[in-house]
Amino acid sequence: MKEDNVILVNEKNEQIGLMPKMEAHEKALLHRAFSVFIFNNNNELMLQQRALSKYHSPGLWTNTCCSHQRDGETNIEAGKRRLQEEMGFVVDLEESISFIYKAPFDNGLTEYEYDHILLGKYDKNPKINKEEVADWKWMPLEAVRKDIKKHPEIYTEWFKVIFDKFYPHIKPEQ
Repeated sequence: MKEDNVILVNEKNEQIGLMPKMEAHEKALLHRAFSVFIFNNNNELMLQQRALSKYHSPGLWTNTCCSHQRDGETNIEAGKRRLQEEMGFVVDLEESISFIYKAPFDNGLTEYEYDHILLGKYDKNPKINKEEVADWKWMPLEAVRKDIKKHPEIYTEWFKVIFDKFYPHIKPEQ
């Protein structure tokens, strides 16, 4: 299977090239990414636990899904594609906020991403892809926020950054 390329960008989110995903993570180069947050009608967030086979952050809890855009793909198209691949459903998504974060991992790889937050609504159970997702659950945002403070080691780095710095931008309207 051919490895996906990521879209290399500058700090203005302007595309400056393409590179295989692993190489970009090995070289810690800034690239485009997205994080999808799906809420139900009770304003609970659908969390996923990353599969144990993931090359970084295996078994950690995080937002509904995340990945990298493909060349020529919009943020919304990428979010819908990955939502289907990981969680087995597609919904309308809307863009919220974007930010840059950098997180080195123990395995020598570094996430250095221009991350776009995408929001959507869904009230059913997902049909998870076990190669990508170990488990899932609904959780109220305030409970997630408190649990991150109490158990930061069980959450992904980008998820903690989002909750720390961009919480108002993911909170659904009541």
